Amino acid sequence: MQTTQLTSLYQAHIDELTARYAPVLAKAELDALVIHSGTALKRTEQDDQYWSLRPTAHFQHWLPLVEPDCVLVIAPGRRPRLVWMKSTSYWEKPVLPETSHWEASFDIQPIEKEEQMKPLLPTGRVAFISGDPASAARLGFDGEHTNPPDVMTALNALRATKTTYEVECVAEATVRAAAGHKAAREAFRKVGASELEIHLGYLAATRQDDPDTPFKNIVAVGAHASTLHHVSYDRRPSSRSPESLLVDAGATYQGYCSDITRTWVRGSGGAAAAFLALVDGVEQMQQRLCRAIKVGEPYEALHDESHRQVAGILKHVGVAKGSQDEIVAAGITRAFYPHGLGHSLGLQCHDVGCALVKPKSENPFLRNTSTITVGQIFTIEPGVYFIDGLLAKLRASEHASLVDWRVVDELSPLGGVRIEDDIHVTGGAAVIRNLTREVLAEGGGPTG
Repeated sequence: MQTTQLTSLYQAHIDELTARYAPVLAKAELDALVIHSGTALKRTEQDDQYWSLRPTAHFQHWLPLVEPDCVLVIAPGRRPRLVWMKSTSYWEKPVLPETSHWEASFDIQPIEKEEQMKPLLPTGRVAFISGDPASAARLGFDGEHTNPPDVMTALNALRATKTTYEVECVAEATVRAAAGHKAAREAFRKVGASELEIHLGYLAATRQDDPDTPFKNIVAVGAHASTLHHVSYDRRPSSRSPESLLVDAGATYQGYCSDITRTWVRGSGGAAAAFLALVDGVEQMQQRLCRAIKVGEPYEALHDESHRQVAGILKHVGVAKGSQDEIVAAGITRAFYPHGLGHSLGLQCHDVGCALVKPKSENPFLRNTSTITVGQIFTIEPGVYFIDGLLAKLRASEHASLVDWRVVDELSPLGGVRIEDDIHVTGGAAVIRNLTREVLAEGGGPTG
């Protein structure tokens, strides 16, 4: 993204945040908010190494600064003020923002010690927002005025719809992630690449390190894909045939995340053909679900529809028997597809604001229960897996006869399938903008 475009979009973003925050402060009868950037956390108490900082998301909503112990002061009618704790350490230096487009929007006060911060903080009715309660106590805020629940709920809700600046940041993060997925696919084509090698190739292609990624990359070859968050990479080369690869990974830009999943298969024979049919079925279903997105409809209804369609796929590839309604009612689909259809996406991979109400009891892992609204960004990521623990319960249940276990045993070594795109709800004629398909057309399939 060009710097001039970024700067223009960013200033409009700041203006929009200022307008959104004003009624939150007024309703809570607050004179100001103090938002803390976060504190570096030790890996263990037995050493002096620290995890890379994940900033307080509400701080990063305003600016892409990844430095600990800074605060942002938001007060109605005033420019936002950044009290910037400048590092004086000669052991490590913080990661600098990619651009300086944001600096002109703030009154910036640099300091070098925390005791210099207190005189710079506002007085009166002030709330402190932080992921580190200890920082609040150090700066003189008690528990009542730290992360007030009503204020936190309101701030989470206003993050559910994205400004144009935020959308373009997620779009750029998606461009970066697409380069990684293309590299992963090419690495998988070379028979013998290990999960670790594919992961490292992904990082190289996206030009990011592990701490930069929205989450630990999921790189799963074969049966490892049945572990939904497989991150214990196999170092050994894989040369089985047939073989599958599931990569669930993203990238970041200005603090904003992308999240893409693709599944590929290589090899020949009956198992490869059946698994490829499964991949194609999930790919086609995923695209139908994207086309079914409608403003004003509950996201959970889309999730429920995905189970009906998974039943059709299981029946088509020979895994399940009976009607689609019967397969869903018997709980068969939940053994093969146990997670939710998707989640909100933004400053956090599983962003806030779209799960303010609980899902139905049969959808315990659904992370988006919102009414679909213009401005939201969320994922659509159905899947089908062969998970030993869930299938063992199904084998022992009264519904075991609805499953062809011979087909299950044939496909289980290939782990599972997931296809995931990042969707922006535009409300225009096309309703959505598929940020992922703009830069990564294929959803999965054979590597050749």
